[in-house]
Amino acid sequence: MTAPSQTSAKPIGGPPSRAGRWPLTAQRRPLVGYLFLIVTIDLVAIVGLSLVTVPSVGDLLVFCSLMACGAVCIEATRRLGMPAGVSRDLLSAWWLPVALLLPPVYALLAPIPLQILLQLRVRATVVYRRVVTSAAIGLAAGAASLVFHSQVDDPARLTEGVGWPIVLAVGCAALFTILNTALIAVAAHTADPDVRWRDVLWDRESLLLDAVELCLGLIVAIMCGLNLLLLVLALPPVMLLQRSLMHAQLQAAARTDPKTGLLNAAAWQREADTEIVRAHRTGEMLALLIVDIDHFKRVNDTYGHLVGDQVLIGVAATLRSQLRDYDVVGRFGGEEFVVLLPRADLAEARRVAERLRSRVGRMAVPADDAMITVTISLGVAIMNVHGHDLIELLAAADLALYRAKELGRDRVCLPAQQMPPPGGKPATAC
Repeated sequence: MTAPSQTSAKPIGGPPSRAGRWPLTAQRRPLVGYLFLIVTIDLVAIVGLSLVTVPSVGDLLVFCSLMACGAVCIEATRRLGMPAGVSRDLLSAWWLPVALLLPPVYALLAPIPLQILLQLRVRATVVYRRVVTSAAIGLAAGAASLVFHSQVDDPARLTEGVGWPIVLAVGCAALFTILNTALIAVAAHTADPDVRWRDVLWDRESLLLDAVELCLGLIVAIMCGLNLLLLVLALPPVMLLQRSLMHAQLQAAARTDPKTGLLNAAAWQREADTEIVRAHRTGEMLALLIVDIDHFKRVNDTYGHLVGDQVLIGVAATLRSQLRDYDVVGRFGGEEFVVLLPRADLAEARRVAERLRSRVGRMAVPADDAMITVTISLGVAIMNVHGHDLIELLAAADLALYRAKELGRDRVCLPAQQMPPPGGKPATAC
């Protein structure tokens, strides 16, 4: 799932909450309804198509062979692990041949054994995620299979080199990708309406990966259609690509904070240093914000650390949704976040800070029967006005943040409009 984990916690010392025992109940009601609808449609489709499909030994052999190849790929990458949050794989290389070569009911069933294997052997997550993922993939693959088989009477024609079946197969593979992405994107946006659609749909990297998956799936389908034994030749390159993709994702995950998905402190500092060097070279303005959640310890003490984590996740998502693509945002530690705003002057930085403060103040996180709201305080510093390098900017913004807390929190403060004297501290203004 692309939606972040949402779990509710119990107050300290209390009994386990209903949401703690059943994580799905902690989700927004529209999301629960949407997920229930997807799973219901998938189950109805499986039952309906099973009644009109006559199983054959050949079809079962092809299905089991493709599922075995998928299982081998999972086992081959299992020791690498799986990054937390959203991850991509190349298992479509085995689902697409099922959709193109076998009756549609097999396409609906194919994700189930592989998702069970991922749950048991790679990463155990809340069960409803695996169920919904299986249903979304199954519905997308089933729709693609129905379209293909409605136009091609014999799937073996895919191996004859005739243009029309191959073109149709490409179109159906694209249909599978579009439907699967759309189903997951709607779930992610329903879970958090503040998430931008472009963040849950496609970017350049995901489009490239989808194209690779499409090509792999078609190649495997053609090889499998020619001779089932050719899967032995298709398996090693797919396995190697899967390992390379997982390794790249794990490298990217090492740069991010596991709870919020933002850059961690070390990665943010590297990115910020690069932007500051570029700003010095081009003579452009640059602003730095330090964001602190007000009275965050009170949330943890009252509702527990799991709810506190959901507050962190919500604040991080709100910050990200209100910033530009090239702004650099990270988690600085605890309940503090840092934001670098390239090409932002003092007025722009203050507008952005006030917008972030306002948006976070309207955010609400469910916790059992309560809705938690928090506020944030922000300190702002401008390059060449309050500091020349990252350390000076952080010190100036931190002093401004301290002043915001002294004045009652839930506000934005800025240092004075000039550099501090040698050995002195900059003044602050709110």
